[in-house]
Amino acid sequence: MTSIDKINRGATTVRTERRRALRELDPSLEGAGVWLIVPCYKVRSKILDVIAKTPPWIEGIVCVDDACPEGSGDFIEANTRDPRVTVVRLPQNQGVGGATLAGYREAAARGGQVLVKVDGDDQMDLAYVSHLVAPILLGEADYAKGNRFTSVSHLTTMPQVRVFGNAALSFAAKLSTGYWNIFDPTNGYTAIEGQVAKMAIEKRVSRRFFFETDLLYHLGTLRAVVRDVPMPARYGGEVSNIRIGAIIGPFALKHLKNFITRALGQYFVRDFNAASVEMVGGLVSLLFGIGYALHYLSQRHHGLAASPGVVMAAALPVMLGAQLLMQALNFDVLNAPTRPIHPYLRTIARMESEETPS
Repeated sequence: MTSIDKINRGATTVRTERRRALRELDPSLEGAGVWLIVPCYKVRSKILDVIAKTPPWIEGIVCVDDACPEGSGDFIEANTRDPRVTVVRLPQNQGVGGATLAGYREAAARGGQVLVKVDGDDQMDLAYVSHLVAPILLGEADYAKGNRFTSVSHLTTMPQVRVFGNAALSFAAKLSTGYWNIFDPTNGYTAIEGQVAKMAIEKRVSRRFFFETDLLYHLGTLRAVVRDVPMPARYGGEVSNIRIGAIIGPFALKHLKNFITRALGQYFVRDFNAASVEMVGGLVSLLFGIGYALHYLSQRHHGLAASPGVVMAAALPVMLGAQLLMQALNFDVLNAPTRPIHPYLRTIARMESEETPS
């Protein structure tokens, strides 16, 4: 082989590798292994519309009959001819979380690589499925979710009480999950990478209305990367099963529990860093200042003004403690996961399958 032939062959190899790299950066939806997960509970009047609107490049549709009193599973099997549809029946009602996890398990077992969850009431625009899938296929995220708060125009159809409620829940979720870069945590229009879904299935995720937020908490323990995808709110004649007044108290307690568990696990069990020192120092200083002030007030003589020394002995620890806690909060904000874990998980799965004798 002449030197010119070697140069031409080398140039051809470089061009081939470049094309391959570009294809990886611009993946196709065809053959990507995208499956749709549809929890079904009292959605008989809408579920066939959801199936009919499913894009043709989606490889499979798992409809989970969550012990539906309307017999959604039988109705779907009797009225759809789409070969992609698989019906899973749950013997007892498990809520949206339980139904979604059952759908994840079924789709993953059938080879699903990216699992998209939508509701069966036709509230979610399936034209945005590709928007949710893209960050995962590009290797930028392990989990993608809708965010209706990226534009004022997206909120025009959302009832005002929901706007306020979702905004309040979003701030609470930032604290309890550690994902300070996301909003609208209760949005149920989501996509998750298959290997990450297998790990999430093994977690003790809340099965009912707290499912989406609790899943974010558990994804945080895995250091999975979560990405928000802008999309408008869409409301029709569907009836929500959620009663705002009934969930405020339980949700607040769950957020508090997850925050305490996350702080202890992330900063005192799995790691110990500057934020750990700031949290301990901040809490000790703050409690000392408050305790000193309360002790003085309980012991002081009526009408006797506190001396400057007493005031500073109480105020200085409080200010120092607040400053240290703000520093810890700032560290936590910057500590959100940034490197997706699914490429690593896929590599491990492939290596294990190669080691398994046929």
